[in-house]
Amino acid sequence: MKIITIIISLLAFVLIVFNFTKVDFNAPLEGESVTALITILAGVCAIFLMLILRISKQIEEKVKQRR
Repeated sequence: MKIITIIISLLAFVLIVFNFTKVDFNAPLEGESVTALITILAGVCAIFLMLILRISKQIEEKVKQRR
């Protein structure tokens, strides 16, 4: 599970970097820039969800060790 979360996080990071290059900073809310901004936000959300998943698995392991 740890490897999968790392791979998904890395793919999301690559997606963020790629779409960051597509944003037109002169008109960020027009054309393809909107799509790029939405995709950047989706990538950040994916990374955040993977971090939550990894932390919850660590908590689950610690709870099992105490029993």
